[in-house]
Amino acid sequence: METTATGAGTSSLLTRRTALKGLAGLGAAGAGLGAMPGFVPYIQAQSSAPIKIGFQVHRTGIGAAYGRWYDRVTTAAATLINEQGGINGRPVEIVAEDDGTDPKRGAEVVEKLATQAGCDVAYGTLFSHVVMGSAPRAGELKIPYFVVSEGHHVASGALNRWTLQPGICDVKSQVSAMAPYITSTLGKKVTMVYPDYAFGHDHRDSLVPAIQAQGGEVIAQIAIPPTETSFTKYFPQIPRDTEVLYHVMVGPAVLTFVKEMGEFFGPSRPEIFGFIDSLEATDLTNPGLEYLDGTYFWEGMPRYAQEGGPQFDAFYREKVGCDANGASVSDPKDISTYAHMFGCWETMFVIKAGMEAAGYAGPSDRQKLIEAVEAMGEMPASEMHPQGAKIFNGKTHQVFGPQYISKVEGGKLVLQHTAPIEAGMYPDEVDYTTMSF
Repeated sequence: METTATGAGTSSLLTRRTALKGLAGLGAAGAGLGAMPGFVPYIQAQSSAPIKIGFQVHRTGIGAAYGRWYDRVTTAAATLINEQGGINGRPVEIVAEDDGTDPKRGAEVVEKLATQAGCDVAYGTLFSHVVMGSAPRAGELKIPYFVVSEGHHVASGALNRWTLQPGICDVKSQVSAMAPYITSTLGKKVTMVYPDYAFGHDHRDSLVPAIQAQGGEVIAQIAIPPTETSFTKYFPQIPRDTEVLYHVMVGPAVLTFVKEMGEFFGPSRPEIFGFIDSLEATDLTNPGLEYLDGTYFWEGMPRYAQEGGPQFDAFYREKVGCDANGASVSDPKDISTYAHMFGCWETMFVIKAGMEAAGYAGPSDRQKLIEAVEAMGEMPASEMHPQGAKIFNGKTHQVFGPQYISKVEGGKLVLQHTAPIEAGMYPDEVDYTTMSF
């Protein structure tokens, strides 16, 4: 096991007020993260032993590019937390273990972190099929499992009370917020191309009703196995009357997908709307991607620093080592997974806030930690929440936040539209707080 050294929806949600409303931004200059209003102050540490956060990381497999940056952001967050005094007076230690982006191995990793490494919580999983394979074991072991995915698996009620997604929005929220812009700006006849596994299925299941609600129609759905390396045989399935091609491909073959799409359509293409998942960690100036100029993308957080952008974004970029183009400050060709990795940063600070509110002292307080996070409501934009203000729904264990639409212009993503939190909210499908531990 690898160990990173210490220091390294409903409208009712909008009026929730809890004792944890103190997720407001940092106070006056010099105020520490532990001194924010509304938080239980640091308790005297009962132990000098570190709080161990078990990091289930995709170091290998289809999620490796994400895993590398999830690791980098997690380390940066832990470093800042420790500089600010740790959690309840104790340092944070990140205990990392590769799950290979594999569901079976994911469950084994959760067990290893909980039983062999003695971690207080498990955290970090991105790919939906790995979450689905791992969360049941976390529930059996009664270890808080904080996922940084996008799947609707948590909010749908498919998992358990020990699993939460408090740092990044889910696909259903993202799609619901995007649909009005797609139908009003790009077109009403939509064909979607998606990967044939849990993440793609969430898009499939969410897009149809979202587009229909805006007076549009999904006229074709094309599922592609995640093992495919060439896509030319799929493009002829796209109906000729398609006005918008919606794509959400992921994995190492996405460059091939984009290039072959360009070769197939040539200059006579429909409007194209993609999720930046397709091109995370990819330099948009790469040869063959010129075809994307003029196309649109959802972004969880804008990769390129926008003129007049919030100070919180600049703070976050500096801490995680990203330049204004979303690349590593030490290597401009090392492009980050900027649209997703903020979820690690924000989730780490939710864990910190929850442990401090619960007076967390050890594994016997795990249930108190879950209940403390469930009590969180509004999370104002801050250095802890640089992607934007959020609302956490304790019943569904899912956070809601703003969504961004950008357009490729000259090899960069230029922000076009910001969808507010409310645009992505939907009625509750579960109430985890009624479930036993």
